[in-house]
Amino acid sequence: MPHWLKQRAHLTPNRIAYVTDDEKVTFLELDNQVKSLAMKLISYGVQEGQRVALLFNNTLDFVRMYHAFSYIGAISVPLNTRLTLDEWSWQCQDADVHLLIGDPAHDQMGEQIQRLLPSISYLSLDLLTKVKENKTAELKEYLDLSQIHTIIYTSGTTGHPKGVLLTYGNHWWSAIGSVLNLGLDTNDKWLCCVPLFHVSGLSILMKNVIYGMTVRLFSSFDASKINLSLQKEDITAISVVTTMLIRMLDHLGEESYSKSLRCVLLGGGHAPKVILEKCHEKGIPVYQTYGLTESASQIITLSPEYMVSKLGSAGKSLFPTECKIIKDRREALPMEEGEIVVKGPNVTIGYLKNEKATEEVLKDGWLFTGDIGYKDHDGFVYVLDRRKDLIISGGENIYPAEIEALLLRHPNIEEAGVIGIEDSKWGQVPVAFVKLKNSEETLDEIQNFCKKYLASYKVPKQFHAISKLPRNASNKLLRRKLYDLLSHINGK
Repeated sequence: MPHWLKQRAHLTPNRIAYVTDDEKVTFLELDNQVKSLAMKLISYGVQEGQRVALLFNNTLDFVRMYHAFSYIGAISVPLNTRLTLDEWSWQCQDADVHLLIGDPAHDQMGEQIQRLLPSISYLSLDLLTKVKENKTAELKEYLDLSQIHTIIYTSGTTGHPKGVLLTYGNHWWSAIGSVLNLGLDTNDKWLCCVPLFHVSGLSILMKNVIYGMTVRLFSSFDASKINLSLQKEDITAISVVTTMLIRMLDHLGEESYSKSLRCVLLGGGHAPKVILEKCHEKGIPVYQTYGLTESASQIITLSPEYMVSKLGSAGKSLFPTECKIIKDRREALPMEEGEIVVKGPNVTIGYLKNEKATEEVLKDGWLFTGDIGYKDHDGFVYVLDRRKDLIISGGENIYPAEIEALLLRHPNIEEAGVIGIEDSKWGQVPVAFVKLKNSEETLDEIQNFCKKYLASYKVPKQFHAISKLPRNASNKLLRRKLYDLLSHINGK
């Protein structure tokens, strides 16, 4: 099909594409800037099919870089800015990149990677701006939906992360599936405060150019600034995860958002029902959703007419996709827990250089997610937890997310994380980590709170107050690091 940005600039040239704290650009202006950048990249030697790593903050420069690569046919390998030198270097080697481009904020790190890996050249954005454009370069007029657009590395909750191969078609169908559920208005303005190197941020970039929708781009998440924007800037939609929403609600207090806000797309795992109820009471239109890097963002979302009657459900699979719950190699019955399995044109074609991992999760086109959930009698999906995080105590299944949801109902708990540890009597028992809003509450009092609402086998046997819970760039809890923390505590 015609190149997305070129077509968008033709259809709505004067419509605002992006607004930041410092810039405002129309789609035509953006397209002209991107074409200039693409011709500079070609002059520098970037070629079709080449994998180029990107180390950028949430800026319009990052947006331009993504689109410039699509005009060349090069493949973007966005790097998580919160990783370490060793992690960046490993991903660059695994993806066989020979060029790393970074913004000025990451010049020092880029140069360190180049020194560590001499086969990789580092190109600073400042230097790239001085490169002369190749005016004779032929930019791509059309996009092949089967071609690889991005290689995004998964969060890496265990071992090395895997490079997820996402095609133009994956991104296209993700955007189409979303709009068929949420609808579209010419006045839509999507607030983006999630990382553009993550699939959630990249999906907003894709929606922007496919829908012709304005994006209000923030460099990072700041609850007070985001709330102010939602009150003053006629924002219609925003993507957040649960921890972000909790902070926003805390800062919001008794105030409310502008009536223009019609969608708070909530992902990133299980959402405590108490938070959803609070949003309902305040008239905040939360759309719970479920997705993965492997599905190019959301693949299951709750439709607007069921926001109240199916509160707590992630919804049903989006229009071009399917979902099953599998237990013991068969499709589960309603209300029966099992593994969430999805299929659709937005699902990855596999992992980079990892046939074994690809074969383990992709079977006959179905993606076995490793997540646990169930469907109710009406076919609505409820996500319980990661299969590998399941705690089995005395033969009973315990979902950490259920305990975390209860802990977040406590007025003095800001964050909560639960893991399972070995126990000679029960096999496993739960252990909780909490971030307290103030230190007046004792951990014994919090344990008593749990005893009021949880079966005895679900009550954590240990509680630890910590200053901050470990999370990845998409604000998902890293439970493996809680195990490391517990080992450190017990070692003392």
